[in-house]
Amino acid sequence: MTDQENNNNISSNPFAALFGSLADAKQFAAIQKEQLKQQSDELPASPDDSDNSVSESLDEFDYSVAEISRSFRSQQEICEQLNINHMIQRIFLITLDNSDPSLKSGNGIPSRCVYLEEMAVELEDQDWLDMNNVEQALFARLLLQDPGNHLINMTASSTLNLSADRDAGERHIFCYLYSCFQRAKEEITKVPENLLPFAVQCRNLTVSNTRTVLLTPEIYVDQNIHEQLVDLMLEAIQGAHFEDVTEFLEEVIEALILDEEVRTFPEVMIPVFDILLGRIKDLELCLKGGIYSVFVEYIQPKDSNNGQMYQKTLLGVILNISCLLKTPGVVENHGYFLNPSRSSPQEIKVQEANVHQFMAQFHEKIYQMLKNLLQLSPETKHCILSWLGNCLHANAGRTKIWANQMPEIFFQMYASDAFFLNLGAALLKLCQPFCKPRSSRLLTFNPTYCALKELNDEERKTKNVHMRGLDRETCLIPTVQEPKFPQNYNLVTENLALTEYTLYLGFHRLHDHMVKINQNLHRLQVAWRDAQQSSSPAADNLREQFERLMTIYLSTKTAMTEPQMLQNCLNLQVSMAVLLVQLAIGNEGSQPMELTFPLPDDYSSLAYVPEFFADNLGDFLIFLRRFADDILETSADSLEHVLHFITIFTGSVERMKNPHLRAKLAEVLEAVMPHMDQTPNPLVSSVFHRKRVFCNFSYAPQLAEALIKVFVDIEFTGDPHQFEQKFNYRRPMYPILRYMWGTDNYRESIKDLADFASKNLEAMNPPLFLRFLNLLMNDAIFLLDEAIQYLSKIKIQQIEKDQGEWDSLNPEARREKEAGLQMFGQLARFHNIMSNETIGTLAFLTSEIRSLFVHPFLAERIISMLNYFLQHLHLVGPKMGALKVKDFSEFDFKPQQLVSDICTIYLNLGDEENFCATVPKDGRSYSPTLFAQTLRVLKKINKPGNMIVAFNNLAEKIKSLADLNNRKEETYADAFTVDRSTIARHLLSDQTDPFNRSPLTMDQIRPNTELKEKIQRWLAERKQQQKEQLE
Repeated sequence: MTDQENNNNISSNPFAALFGSLADAKQFAAIQKEQLKQQSDELPASPDDSDNSVSESLDEFDYSVAEISRSFRSQQEICEQLNINHMIQRIFLITLDNSDPSLKSGNGIPSRCVYLEEMAVELEDQDWLDMNNVEQALFARLLLQDPGNHLINMTASSTLNLSADRDAGERHIFCYLYSCFQRAKEEITKVPENLLPFAVQCRNLTVSNTRTVLLTPEIYVDQNIHEQLVDLMLEAIQGAHFEDVTEFLEEVIEALILDEEVRTFPEVMIPVFDILLGRIKDLELCLKGGIYSVFVEYIQPKDSNNGQMYQKTLLGVILNISCLLKTPGVVENHGYFLNPSRSSPQEIKVQEANVHQFMAQFHEKIYQMLKNLLQLSPETKHCILSWLGNCLHANAGRTKIWANQMPEIFFQMYASDAFFLNLGAALLKLCQPFCKPRSSRLLTFNPTYCALKELNDEERKTKNVHMRGLDRETCLIPTVQEPKFPQNYNLVTENLALTEYTLYLGFHRLHDHMVKINQNLHRLQVAWRDAQQSSSPAADNLREQFERLMTIYLSTKTAMTEPQMLQNCLNLQVSMAVLLVQLAIGNEGSQPMELTFPLPDDYSSLAYVPEFFADNLGDFLIFLRRFADDILETSADSLEHVLHFITIFTGSVERMKNPHLRAKLAEVLEAVMPHMDQTPNPLVSSVFHRKRVFCNFSYAPQLAEALIKVFVDIEFTGDPHQFEQKFNYRRPMYPILRYMWGTDNYRESIKDLADFASKNLEAMNPPLFLRFLNLLMNDAIFLLDEAIQYLSKIKIQQIEKDQGEWDSLNPEARREKEAGLQMFGQLARFHNIMSNETIGTLAFLTSEIRSLFVHPFLAERIISMLNYFLQHLHLVGPKMGALKVKDFSEFDFKPQQLVSDICTIYLNLGDEENFCATVPKDGRSYSPTLFAQTLRVLKKINKPGNMIVAFNNLAEKIKSLADLNNRKEETYADAFTVDRSTIARHLLSDQTDPFNRSPLTMDQIRPNTELKEKIQRWLAERKQQQKEQLE
């Protein structure tokens, strides 16, 4: 090396600035050179000649860096810095050093790099890359429009290396970043331990820059980022680096989801999806290349039995786009409906509409993609249907009860709610061509599809069966015989099965979640209001909880109420109602049969229809009533088919064995019937109103009977919790009965049932309506009694709280007291609501049905019940204040309404002499004073004058009959003689002998005529004596 070259080399070294002059630096370098030479002569040669070793990086004559820095930094630090520089060059193929390649050793550096001239000028004397400037350098490289024009040789080799030119000069930045990711992974496996953190940092840098490229593609001139991403994916599935691309994209996606401040993940992916959709449409042009098969292969999960893995595939990532929370319960950085209390209702509606618009377009794209794959060729059809079938089978556990109780495990095992909601929306679109009530294609559905056992892949392809595990699902009725399986099934059958099961796994579960969110919101709102009123420090925390939960609620509701999806789902469920009705009447043809009663006996096909077909139908209509009622109102014409379905299956245990599912149909009926307080919408034509459909229903008598039948049947489900369950099931039945009673054709049908019961009171099997009335009174007694007990407990606790007895409790004990008071409040409210409904139902039924109620079978029962309510539950009399809690309305306690209804029942039945004569026989509760107290309450609550006068006359009439009869002595011939009406009431609830528990029916009862004659003689004698005394 000449002196001039040595001067230039030292002057360009940044460490030379540490000396006072260039001469001082040269003198120091000479001394260090001599010392190094002596040390190297004394030491043996190292056996380790690593590519990354600094000994080969320093040329024998290029001694300036090592010599000048030795007294300021250790040789280890210099080695590390040089190795970092070389590693960055090897990963990113960029450099700041354009010195003569012949002066470089060539070991550990790439042969070609992009020289970042502008950055080198900016950094002046620094010609190496480090962890402080690598991010800036990479960004500068990505902004180069033509990096090939900036390539320089890094080694003295004169051999042409096209691959090195191609790699370093890669113009497509997405491919370039992926290649950098791969080179960084390779470095991680090779570098010494001290360089490992820097290699990992470079790897992460490729991911973060890829994220930046996708979020801000507009700053990269002449780069179609989304096209490059699709190209990378399609090239990967044809090559051997499928796993590498998947790993790279998974990390990029994770980075995108973690921070959606600039753009949301859906906004990033939609352009990619558009391009991908276009490519799929053009796949037919590439059949010889086999792109269709590798595409389907690309979306296969690593483990087909792991439901969550389907979400990580390309198709799964697309299906996971939604306004639902990415991480359940975490609303931070969610991007939708944040701080809803600070937004006006109009602002929330606008945001909801925007999301709906986006989701409608998104669902259309998914549908088009699935449709094209299904139509492309038999192979792609088989592959995509297999993917769907395997996916649903792997995620079948989403419906298990434990899944809701252990969300942490749930989200590790199964695909997300968003995944299934979007998949369901796309499949619904595929079903629309045959989702018409009169469609001949609809009736080609073959239910034996759901009874097929496990098949191998070839059998699935031949038979067109891709769903798995449906044979283990509970069906509407038990299987009697093995079905006759056809050689293959049509696409209508497969589409319906796939769609219904997808809705069951997705929409059905999300609806349950939505209801729970709604309930929790109500509880939080009450707690927040109470905390504000009491100036509790917990108020702010409760408000924050409410805000977070409201964000979750609005996001979930918006995702589930996209209008086109709801309309498509309603079309499907109405068609399913038609299909199930046709199967229930034995129609196995392709043309619909008219419904007639009585129903035919052939309904064996229902043994192969899973219960979730009917459950989905009911669940969806209930959802519409709760969250999107306008859809029902504008589609009222199609609801007649739903009424057919409800009429048949609610009233026929032979066609639907599950009593819980039949009882749920009552809630479905409540959903589709008109609102009790509905105000006609001037924007909606009256021809669509549900009122017209419901009131003009052709099978009103059968529907009314079916409702009463399921009311009775739910008493005995065989479930260990049947007693508690029955009240929840009966809750929707009361408003339906009230609405039916207000409609002529239904009211006459109910009265016909009552007339039949009156004529068959002593039949071997008690008539349906008689059993119904008996259960109605049982419920009334239990519910009001329980409600009063809960109110008593609430009153005690409220007094304790107001008197400060809770103030001295420790926080835990106080929380327990608060929780107990809240629980009692909920229970009291539920029992009050139900008792109000029950007694109100008795009030309107007795207005036109009297013969049953005044018959000895029921007269004594209803009289003792009404008197008990007035006397012992303190609805009237001096102890009325015993039930006074702070706010009656909070617990739906309506004592005034109860007294009014009880008096109405008395007045409805008071014209019957036998009924009035029976009232004084109630020795437990009746007294003339009781009716006088009731009369004072009627005046106090301002009931109409004619009602007060009528009740006063009734009280006087009953009192006179009581004075006439006095008391009757009861004589029993033996221990087994009881009053006939008493044993009849007993047999309504329990058809066994009360003395020995053996089976007993009314036809086995024998009259004790001798005792009856004795009683009659005694009564006649007593009347004669009284008459003589009066004379």
